[in-house]
Amino acid sequence: MFNLNVKTKPYGKTAFGLSLGITVTYLSLIVIIPLGALFLKSSGIGWEGFWKLLTNERILGALYLSFGAGAIAAIINLFVGFLFAWVLVRYEFPGKALLDSLVDLPFTLPTAVAGIALTTIYSKNGMIGSLLEPYGIKIAYTPIGIVIALVFIGFPFVVRTVQPVLEEFPKELEESAYCLGANRWQIFRRVIFPELIPPMITGAAMAFARGIGEYGSVVFISGNLPGKTEILPLLIVTKLEQYQYEEATGIALIMLVISFTILLGINILQTASARRKG
Repeated sequence: MFNLNVKTKPYGKTAFGLSLGITVTYLSLIVIIPLGALFLKSSGIGWEGFWKLLTNERILGALYLSFGAGAIAAIINLFVGFLFAWVLVRYEFPGKALLDSLVDLPFTLPTAVAGIALTTIYSKNGMIGSLLEPYGIKIAYTPIGIVIALVFIGFPFVVRTVQPVLEEFPKELEESAYCLGANRWQIFRRVIFPELIPPMITGAAMAFARGIGEYGSVVFISGNLPGKTEILPLLIVTKLEQYQYEEATGIALIMLVISFTILLGINILQTASARRKG
Protein backbone atom coordinates (compact mmCIF):
# COMPACT_ATOMS: atom_id res chain seq x y z
CA MET A 1 0.00 0.00 0.00
CA PHE A 2 1.24 3.46 -0.80
CA ASN A 3 1.18 6.08 1.89
CA LEU A 4 -0.63 9.04 0.37
CA ASN A 5 -0.34 11.14 3.54
CA VAL A 6 2.93 12.72 2.47
CA LYS A 7 3.77 15.84 4.40
CA THR A 8 5.46 18.59 2.47
CA LYS A 9 7.51 21.25 4.14
CA PRO A 10 6.24 24.78 3.73
CA TYR A 11 8.38 27.24 1.85
CA GLY A 12 11.01 28.53 4.21
CA LYS A 13 12.45 31.93 4.84
CA THR A 14 15.34 31.25 2.44
CA ALA A 15 13.02 30.68 -0.52
CA PHE A 16 10.97 33.73 0.40
CA GLY A 17 14.04 35.94 0.73
CA LEU A 18 15.46 34.72 -2.59
CA SER A 19 12.21 35.22 -4.53
CA LEU A 20 11.63 38.62 -2.92
CA GLY A 21 15.18 39.70 -3.74
CA ILE A 22 14.85 38.69 -7.38
CA THR A 23 11.49 40.48 -7.61
CA VAL A 24 12.75 43.71 -6.06
CA THR A 25 15.93 43.66 -8.18
CA TYR A 26 14.01 43.11 -11.39
CA LEU A 27 11.48 45.80 -10.50
CA SER A 28 14.27 48.23 -9.64
CA LEU A 29 16.16 47.67 -12.89
CA ILE A 30 13.10 47.82 -15.12
CA VAL A 31 10.86 50.37 -13.38
CA ILE A 32 12.17 52.16 -10.30
CA ILE A 33 15.65 53.21 -11.51
CA PRO A 34 14.47 54.51 -14.94
CA LEU A 35 11.62 56.43 -13.32
CA GLY A 36 14.01 57.78 -10.71
CA ALA A 37 16.35 58.97 -13.46
CA LEU A 38 13.38 60.63 -15.17
CA PHE A 39 12.49 62.53 -11.98
CA LEU A 40 16.13 63.48 -11.42
CA LYS A 41 16.68 64.72 -14.97
CA SER A 42 13.44 66.71 -15.10
CA SER A 43 14.11 68.35 -11.73
CA GLY A 44 16.70 70.56 -13.41
CA ILE A 45 14.03 72.86 -14.85
CA GLY A 46 12.56 73.56 -11.39
CA TRP A 47 8.97 74.42 -10.48
CA GLU A 48 9.03 77.52 -12.66
CA GLY A 49 10.05 75.40 -15.65
CA PHE A 50 7.25 72.92 -14.96
CA TRP A 51 4.75 75.76 -14.79
CA LYS A 52 5.97 77.07 -18.15
CA LEU A 53 5.51 73.61 -19.62
CA LEU A 54 1.99 73.33 -18.20
CA THR A 55 1.00 76.73 -19.59
CA ASN A 56 2.65 76.33 -22.99
CA GLU A 57 -0.08 76.33 -25.66
CA ARG A 58 1.71 73.84 -27.88
CA ILE A 59 2.21 71.39 -25.02
CA LEU A 60 -1.37 71.84 -23.79
CA GLY A 61 -2.68 71.19 -27.30
CA ALA A 62 -0.65 67.97 -27.54
CA LEU A 63 -1.74 67.00 -24.02
CA TYR A 64 -5.44 67.45 -24.74
CA LEU A 65 -5.13 65.63 -28.06
CA SER A 66 -3.21 62.65 -26.67
CA PHE A 67 -5.43 62.08 -23.65
CA GLY A 68 -8.65 63.03 -25.44
CA ALA A 69 -8.01 60.74 -28.41
CA GLY A 70 -6.86 58.00 -26.04
CA ALA A 71 -10.05 58.26 -23.98
CA ILE A 72 -12.32 58.25 -27.06
CA ALA A 73 -10.47 55.27 -28.52
CA ALA A 74 -10.70 53.40 -25.19
CA ILE A 75 -14.47 53.95 -25.06
CA ILE A 76 -14.85 52.73 -28.64
CA ASN A 77 -12.65 49.72 -27.87
CA LEU A 78 -14.80 48.98 -24.85
CA PHE A 79 -17.81 48.28 -27.08
CA VAL A 80 -15.96 46.90 -30.10
CA GLY A 81 -13.80 44.61 -27.96
CA PHE A 82 -16.82 43.31 -26.05
CA LEU A 83 -18.64 42.59 -29.32
CA PHE A 84 -15.64 40.70 -30.71
CA ALA A 85 -15.29 38.64 -27.52
CA TRP A 86 -19.03 37.86 -27.42
CA VAL A 87 -19.07 36.68 -31.04
CA LEU A 88 -15.94 34.55 -30.63
CA VAL A 89 -17.25 32.80 -27.51
CA ARG A 90 -20.98 32.53 -28.11
CA TYR A 91 -21.19 31.63 -31.81
CA GLU A 92 -19.75 29.02 -34.16
CA PHE A 93 -19.16 30.06 -37.77
CA PRO A 94 -16.71 29.38 -40.63
CA GLY A 95 -13.46 31.26 -40.25
CA LYS A 96 -13.81 31.68 -36.49
CA ALA A 97 -10.24 30.50 -35.82
CA LEU A 98 -8.91 32.94 -38.41
CA LEU A 99 -10.84 35.84 -36.88
CA ASP A 100 -9.58 34.87 -33.44
CA SER A 101 -6.01 34.95 -34.74
CA LEU A 102 -6.48 38.32 -36.44
CA VAL A 103 -7.43 39.88 -33.10
CA ASP A 104 -3.78 39.62 -32.03
CA LEU A 105 -2.50 41.20 -35.25
CA PRO A 106 -2.03 44.68 -33.68
CA PHE A 107 0.19 43.04 -31.05
CA THR A 108 2.52 41.45 -33.59
CA LEU A 109 2.44 44.04 -36.37
CA PRO A 110 5.15 46.72 -36.08
CA THR A 111 3.48 50.00 -35.15
CA ALA A 112 5.21 51.88 -37.97
CA VAL A 113 3.82 49.39 -40.50
CA ALA A 114 0.35 49.84 -39.01
CA GLY A 115 0.68 53.62 -39.26
CA ILE A 116 1.79 53.53 -42.89
CA ALA A 117 -1.01 51.10 -43.79
CA LEU A 118 -3.69 53.21 -42.10
CA THR A 119 -2.37 56.38 -43.72
CA THR A 120 -2.41 54.73 -47.14
CA ILE A 121 -5.98 53.52 -46.69
CA TYR A 122 -7.45 56.70 -45.21
CA SER A 123 -5.57 59.35 -47.23
CA LYS A 124 -7.54 61.25 -49.87
CA ASN A 125 -6.17 58.90 -52.55
CA GLY A 126 -6.59 55.77 -50.43
CA MET A 127 -9.13 52.98 -50.67
CA ILE A 128 -11.47 54.46 -48.03
CA GLY A 129 -10.31 58.07 -48.04
CA SER A 130 -11.10 58.47 -51.75
CA LEU A 131 -14.71 57.44 -51.06
CA LEU A 132 -15.09 60.05 -48.32
CA GLU A 133 -13.22 62.86 -50.09
CA PRO A 134 -16.21 63.93 -52.29
CA TYR A 135 -18.24 64.51 -49.12
CA GLY A 136 -15.54 66.66 -47.55
CA ILE A 137 -14.69 64.07 -44.91
CA LYS A 138 -10.98 63.83 -44.13
CA ILE A 139 -9.53 61.06 -41.98
CA ALA A 140 -5.77 61.12 -42.46
CA TYR A 141 -3.90 64.04 -40.90
CA THR A 142 -6.81 64.85 -38.59
CA PRO A 143 -7.70 63.90 -34.98
CA ILE A 144 -10.15 61.37 -36.42
CA GLY A 145 -7.24 59.49 -37.98
CA ILE A 146 -5.45 59.47 -34.64
CA VAL A 147 -8.49 57.95 -32.94
CA ILE A 148 -8.74 55.26 -35.63
CA ALA A 149 -5.08 54.37 -35.17
CA LEU A 150 -5.53 54.12 -31.39
CA VAL A 151 -8.63 51.97 -31.81
CA PHE A 152 -6.67 49.65 -34.07
CA ILE A 153 -3.80 49.12 -31.64
CA GLY A 154 -5.98 49.01 -28.51
CA PHE A 155 -9.02 46.83 -29.16
CA PRO A 156 -7.21 43.47 -28.57
CA PHE A 157 -6.78 44.40 -24.90
CA VAL A 158 -10.52 44.40 -24.28
CA VAL A 159 -11.08 41.24 -26.34
CA ARG A 160 -8.39 39.26 -24.52
CA THR A 161 -9.56 40.34 -21.05
CA VAL A 162 -13.27 39.70 -21.64
CA GLN A 163 -12.97 36.51 -23.68
CA PRO A 164 -11.64 34.23 -20.88
CA VAL A 165 -14.36 35.41 -18.49
CA LEU A 166 -17.05 34.60 -21.03
CA GLU A 167 -15.52 31.20 -21.76
CA GLU A 168 -15.43 30.25 -18.07
CA PHE A 169 -18.84 31.69 -17.22
CA PRO A 170 -20.99 28.90 -15.68
CA LYS A 171 -23.84 27.90 -17.99
CA GLU A 172 -25.79 26.74 -14.95
CA LEU A 173 -26.39 30.33 -13.87
CA GLU A 174 -28.02 31.19 -17.19
CA GLU A 175 -30.10 28.01 -17.15
CA SER A 176 -31.24 28.69 -13.59
CA ALA A 177 -32.25 32.24 -14.48
CA TYR A 178 -34.13 30.96 -17.53
CA CYS A 179 -35.98 28.36 -15.44
CA LEU A 180 -36.99 31.11 -13.02
CA GLY A 181 -38.67 33.01 -15.85
CA ALA A 182 -36.00 35.50 -16.95
CA ASN A 183 -35.82 36.39 -20.62
CA ARG A 184 -32.62 36.73 -22.63
CA TRP A 185 -32.19 40.46 -21.95
CA GLN A 186 -32.73 40.00 -18.21
CA ILE A 187 -30.23 37.14 -18.13
CA PHE A 188 -27.65 39.25 -19.90
CA ARG A 189 -28.25 42.39 -17.84
CA ARG A 190 -28.53 40.82 -14.40
CA VAL A 191 -26.47 37.61 -14.65
CA ILE A 192 -23.81 37.92 -17.34
CA PHE A 193 -23.01 41.62 -17.63
CA PRO A 194 -22.11 42.22 -13.93
CA GLU A 195 -19.38 39.59 -14.25
CA LEU A 196 -17.97 41.31 -17.34
CA ILE A 197 -17.67 44.81 -15.87
CA PRO A 198 -14.24 44.29 -14.16
CA PRO A 199 -12.50 42.75 -17.23
CA MET A 200 -14.08 45.36 -19.51
CA ILE A 201 -12.78 48.19 -17.33
CA THR A 202 -9.36 46.53 -17.15
CA GLY A 203 -9.18 46.08 -20.92
CA ALA A 204 -10.30 49.66 -21.57
CA ALA A 205 -7.73 50.98 -19.08
CA MET A 206 -4.97 49.00 -20.78
CA ALA A 207 -6.10 50.26 -24.19
CA PHE A 208 -6.11 53.83 -22.86
CA ALA A 209 -2.63 53.45 -21.37
CA ARG A 210 -1.33 52.02 -24.63
CA GLY A 211 -3.00 54.77 -26.65
CA ILE A 212 -1.65 57.82 -24.84
CA GLY A 213 1.91 56.56 -25.23
CA GLU A 214 1.58 55.29 -28.80
CA TYR A 215 3.98 56.76 -31.32
CA GLY A 216 4.69 54.57 -34.35
CA SER A 217 1.16 54.02 -35.64
CA VAL A 218 0.08 57.61 -34.94
CA VAL A 219 3.02 59.65 -36.19
CA PHE A 220 2.26 58.90 -39.85
CA ILE A 221 -1.50 59.37 -39.88
CA SER A 222 -1.56 62.41 -37.60
CA GLY A 223 0.26 64.82 -39.92
CA ASN A 224 2.10 66.30 -36.89
CA LEU A 225 0.68 69.81 -37.16
CA PRO A 226 1.59 71.77 -33.98
CA GLY A 227 -1.52 72.72 -32.04
CA LYS A 228 -3.76 70.55 -34.24
CA THR A 229 -2.54 66.98 -34.73
CA GLU A 230 0.69 66.90 -32.71
CA ILE A 231 0.76 64.24 -29.99
CA LEU A 232 2.79 64.28 -26.78
CA PRO A 233 5.18 61.40 -27.67
CA LEU A 234 6.09 63.21 -30.90
CA LEU A 235 6.66 66.44 -28.99
CA ILE A 236 8.99 64.61 -26.62
CA VAL A 237 10.96 63.22 -29.56
CA THR A 238 11.14 66.70 -31.08
CA LYS A 239 12.56 68.12 -27.85
CA LEU A 240 15.15 65.34 -27.73
CA GLU A 241 16.21 66.02 -31.30
CA GLN A 242 16.70 69.67 -30.34
CA TYR A 243 18.85 68.59 -27.36
CA GLN A 244 16.30 70.03 -24.91
CA TYR A 245 16.58 67.03 -22.62
CA GLU A 246 15.21 68.63 -19.47
CA GLU A 247 12.10 69.88 -21.23
CA ALA A 248 11.62 66.47 -22.86
CA THR A 249 11.86 64.66 -19.53
CA GLY A 250 9.61 67.29 -17.96
CA ILE A 251 6.91 66.64 -20.54
CA ALA A 252 7.37 62.89 -20.04
CA LEU A 253 7.02 63.35 -16.27
CA ILE A 254 3.81 65.34 -16.67
CA MET A 255 2.48 62.61 -18.93
CA LEU A 256 3.53 59.94 -16.45
CA VAL A 257 1.88 61.62 -13.46
CA ILE A 258 -1.42 62.18 -15.27
CA SER A 259 -1.46 58.61 -16.65
CA PHE A 260 -0.64 57.10 -13.27
CA THR A 261 -3.33 59.17 -11.55
CA ILE A 262 -5.98 58.06 -14.05
CA LEU A 263 -4.98 54.39 -13.85
CA LEU A 264 -4.84 54.55 -10.04
CA GLY A 265 -8.35 55.98 -9.99
CA ILE A 266 -9.58 53.17 -12.25
CA ASN A 267 -7.96 50.55 -9.99
CA ILE A 268 -9.57 52.12 -6.92
CA LEU A 269 -12.98 51.99 -8.61
CA GLN A 270 -12.41 48.34 -9.55
CA THR A 271 -11.44 47.46 -5.98
CA ALA A 272 -14.44 49.27 -4.54
CA SER A 273 -16.73 47.53 -7.03
CA ALA A 274 -15.29 44.11 -6.15
CA ARG A 275 -15.75 44.79 -2.42
CA ARG A 276 -19.37 45.81 -2.87
CA LYS A 277 -19.95 42.72 -4.95
CA GLY A 278 -18.30 40.53 -2.33
